Amino acid sequence: MSPAAKLPRWAEFGLLPAVNLLAALLLSGAIIRLIGESPWAALRLMADGAFGSQEAIGYTLFYATSFIFTGLGVAVAYHAGLFNIGAEGQAYIGGLGTGLVCLALGHWPFWAVLPLAVLAGAAGGAAWAFLPAWLQARRGSHIVITTIMFNFIASALMTWLLVNVLIRPGQQSPESREFAPNAFMPGLHTLLGRLGIPFAATPLNLAFLLALAASVLVWLFVWRTRWGYALRVAGLNPAAARYAGIRPERVTVGAMLLSGALAGSLGLNELMGSQHRILLDFPGGAGFVGIAVALMGRNHPVGILLASVLFGALVQGGSQLSFDMPHVNRDMVVVIQGLVILFCGALENVFRTPLAALLGQRKPVGSDR
Repeated sequence: MSPAAKLPRWAEFGLLPAVNLLAALLLSGAIIRLIGESPWAALRLMADGAFGSQEAIGYTLFYATSFIFTGLGVAVAYHAGLFNIGAEGQAYIGGLGTGLVCLALGHWPFWAVLPLAVLAGAAGGAAWAFLPAWLQARRGSHIVITTIMFNFIASALMTWLLVNVLIRPGQQSPESREFAPNAFMPGLHTLLGRLGIPFAATPLNLAFLLALAASVLVWLFVWRTRWGYALRVAGLNPAAARYAGIRPERVTVGAMLLSGALAGSLGLNELMGSQHRILLDFPGGAGFVGIAVALMGRNHPVGILLASVLFGALVQGGSQLSFDMPHVNRDMVVVIQGLVILFCGALENVFRTPLAALLGQRKPVGSDR
């Protein structure tokens, strides 16, 4: 592998992602021009649809909340040298745990339901990540393959449960009965209203604040604890970690449990905060978007927050764009999202060497970074 050009820290985490994003938007604009629409008008519509009003901001942050949970999950595994593709399935099973608590204990006070729902969601996601982690640590099975397989197993399991077990009697739609009101996550507009701050009613809810708290805790864990240090060492060099007395197998399992627990917290936002019932496909692909969010955010909580808001804006702004520009349908919005993922993920180093040359940097001799 040829050495990659070295960039200053500010350019690595700020300038390079910005250039990649700009390239994705320029190519998206060219495609929009080819179908007969104005790329500048499309960009204005997307920006206005994502940030042009309190309602738009609320929806953008609501979508971003789910991406924060899954992005953090992917990032924790990545620091341990693991590529967790199973955040979608872990979010599914974690959401099932959260939903079951809400169904069973919805008559309890909210302050009693919330911690149990958080624990159930984290436990469900962690449990679904355990077997792939154990197979990787003890049998050498590749984590990418096993987590992908577990996504499909989770989907099939949820379909069976909602069709045969959890479905509300007397209906044909595969979803559970509605949670009791005590199991509803308070909307952020309600909480702000109690403080005398008016805000438009949107699905944005308390889970957003929980996602911010999770970001802080992940930062503290990965960069300010000896367990986080062991995780990063094992991810960078398992042989050196073993020489230092760190067991990479134990780190693998622990990292995947934490990764699954974070992804499994998605149900707090989607089920308790919005749908108020268990239904099919409630993650909506957020587990896969979390991979792009983690890569674009350089697997750092601050970067993940920013990338999550970006992808939340693409979802919300894309809805406005497809409504106001008939030729730009939902599939076109998915293409734009895909280009952002392509340039900020798979092709993130395309502009590294030109930027390094522009900034007067040189490739480090014999280095892969």
